[in-house]
Formats: sequence, C-alpha cells, structure tokens
Amino acid sequence: MKVAMIGTGYVGLVTGACIADWGHRVVCVDKNVEKIAGLNQGRLPIYEPGLDVLVARNSTAGRLSFTSNLSEAVAGAAVVFIAVGTPPRPGHGDADLSFVYMAAKEIAPHLAENAVVVVKSTVPVGTGDAVEKIIATVRRRGSFSVASNPEFLREGVAIDDFMNPDRVVIGVEDERAREVLMELYDDSPAAPDTPLVVTQRRTSELIKYASNAFLATKITFINELADLCEQVGTDVSELALGVGLDKRIGTSFLNAGPGYGGSCFPKDTLAMLRTAQDHGVSLRLVEETVTANEARKRKMALKVLDAVGGSVDGLTIAVLGLTFKPDTDDMRDAPSVPLIETLQRFGAVIRTYDPVGMENAAQILEDVAFFEDPYECTRGADAVVVVTEWDNIRRLDLAALKKVMRAPVLVDLRNAFEPGAAEALGFAVSAVGRPSVRQMDTDTLATLHGSKAAATNIHRIARFER
Repeated sequence: MKVAMIGTGYVGLVTGACIADWGHRVVCVDKNVEKIAGLNQGRLPIYEPGLDVLVARNSTAGRLSFTSNLSEAVAGAAVVFIAVGTPPRPGHGDADLSFVYMAAKEIAPHLAENAVVVVKSTVPVGTGDAVEKIIATVRRRGSFSVASNPEFLREGVAIDDFMNPDRVVIGVEDERAREVLMELYDDSPAAPDTPLVVTQRRTSELIKYASNAFLATKITFINELADLCEQVGTDVSELALGVGLDKRIGTSFLNAGPGYGGSCFPKDTLAMLRTAQDHGVSLRLVEETVTANEARKRKMALKVLDAVGGSVDGLTIAVLGLTFKPDTDDMRDAPSVPLIETLQRFGAVIRTYDPVGMENAAQILEDVAFFEDPYECTRGADAVVVVTEWDNIRRLDLAALKKVMRAPVLVDLRNAFEPGAAEALGFAVSAVGRPSVRQMDTDTLATLHGSKAAATNIHRIARFER
C-alpha cells in the first residue's frame, strides 16, 4: 500500500524507512526544502546507526521517496502518518500541538477516500479528537479515520526497536482503521512474535506518556539510590543487578548517572503533568521525578568540585561525551549542558570531546573548546569528566590519558570504567554510587591548587574496593 509520512524528523524518517523496507511504497514529505534536497542526495539530517544504509537501500529500490509537495505525497495514500514535532511550549511545559494541527489542516483536502490518518507524534490525550474535527471541516465524516499509533523508539537503536518492538499499540475508533493498520503491521517480519495492543484512541495516547514517565521515574530512583550507596559504602551497579534480576522490575533503565535527557523523557513528563493538572489530577511521583532530575544535573557539577578539592576556579576540565546518550547526535536536555554551564560559573575552563555531537553542542554551549581527539581534549587538563559512555570513550587507554593530563583526576559520571582500573594507574576517581574510601593525595591537590595548604580542604574521592 502507499503510505505518506508527514515530517522527516527522527520519528518520521526512521518509521518511513522501516515501513518501506517491509515492501510498501512510502513518500516522506517535509516543508524544509533543503532537508528534502539533502535526503534525495543521500544526506541524512540526523545521526542514527544504520539509518543511512536503510534509506539508501529503499530509495534505490524505489520504495522510499522524499518531497516537499504535500498533495503529491498524500494523494492515493491508504495511510497518512503525522510525525511532526510536539516540543514543550516555553514557560508552560505542555506540548505545542500547532505542527500537528497544521498538518491535519493541510492534508485534509488531499486525502483519498477511506484514508486512515495516524498520529505518530507524541501527543496529549484527546489530540486525535481534535485532529478528527479539523479534518471534518473539509471531509465528510465517515470518509476517513483518525488513529493513534505511538512510537517507542530509543535513539541509537531505533531501527531495531521498530523492526523488533516489545509491542505495537494502535488506538482506533472504527473497524476500518483497525483493519488497515493491522494489515500494515502484519507485513512486519516480527509480526508473529509481537504483541499487538488494540485499544481506544485516548488510551493509546496515554500509554506513550505513561511509559516514558515510568521509565523516567525508574532512572531517578536508581540515581537517588546511588547517592545512598556512596554514603553507606556499597556499589550501585551491584545493587542494580540484584534488584533488576527480579522479573517484576527488570534490569533496563537501572544504570545510575547524571540524570535523564533527550527528546522524550523531559518533555513527555512535563506534558503529562500539565494534562493531569488540566483534569484536576495530582501525579506526585512524576512531579518529584522531574524536580529530582533537574537538581541532579547540576549536582553533578558539585561532584566535580568535590573531586578536585572544593574549587574549579582557574582549572581546566575536560568533558568527554556531550550527547544525552551514546549513538546519537541529540543534545536536547543533555546533562552535559547544565554541568558545563555550572562549572563555568565556578570559574572552570572547559574542553570537550564527543564522537558525533559537537556540531549540535556548538549551537548551545559558549566559551567551550571542542576537540576531535579525546587525548588532545584531555591534554593539560586538571580533571576529566565522563558524561556520555560512548564505546570509544569506554575503550580509552587510561595510562595514555594520564600521561597527557596535568593532574590524574577522573570523574566518571557513567561508571564507564571497571571498578579499580583507573585507581590502579594512580587516578583519583570519583564515580557514581560507589563508596568514598580514600583521599586525594597531597601532591595532586598541590598540583591543582598551587599549594600544599590546599590539603587541609581535602575532599574524599570515590573508589571501589572489594
């Protein structure tokens, strides 16, 4: 069948390419003429492992095409996906649905008879109702359907998430929409093993927000337990394993770190809170999750101060990893940003490295030096801070790293290195959720702050010992 995809952002591009790979004809449309021109020339607007190959394969086969002509894309399409952005409204927190509503208005005149319009964007409860009303101002009710089909894609592994999903959720209000979408998803090679949840449209919309809010809460929970582990002398990684092996809990999203970020959790938790407020409901757990996560991002800067003896004024800090997670160039709500900005306010000089995120980071961060090589980034640094656990950062030669640094101080906010590995080489290490059991040596403090008198203000450094 012909499928139209409105929007060529992260969700639209991944979804469109994957559906084309199932054998359907997919036309992706976007108002950004430069983006469409780039896609037609094989240039992708986002970084996602394997997406370039998938797009190229299906474009060459004639199953995937890109255009800025909306009527051309929608004409004759059995399914029209709306996959446009729903960013938080500044100062409000609720989702900005203007792009969704604009897409609904613009596709309405071009819809084929009995077309199914599917809202793929993450939207609050009731958005599908509003989309249906907008289209009904142009089209006769009953000549089209509006459905909800939320995405559950993790950046960095989005293709596998789409091709081998935990479940597919479809929210419909009529039988025709159910049949068309079930036919579409039946063409997925993973269909026989994938649970298909068919529910009401409003329930489907809420499932997406509830899933992300729960995962955000899970991350915040393990982060707060990491703080407790540091105080009572236990290792949060071992704690997480012991807890996560309980099948009722699971091991995913139990990696302690500097807080969650990205395009989904921050905005979706805020949007869910606003939806709840609009309906007179209090979601206390989600409220506390949002508050605790924002505080944690800045608290990590204090962890760096603690690691270098209480002050970063005049010190050079190397930050390795800028994106909110590995295998993406996404800087939205990345923990590295508040960390760096806080360190700068305390007087630190910042040097940074990220495998693919520096171009986007340069649009956000100011007075920061960017380096293409992690060893050059850390040359002459008084401390190195690991914020994103890219594989090539995990594989760094710590001995070589130490040789180029001014002082061997490592703040590992992702527990990227094995316990004891850096300490064995002479690093003073501060990790997340591991016990503080030894002090920074006097010589290191003297190197950092220019005087052995600084040793009177020694702060304890985290090190794992068995």
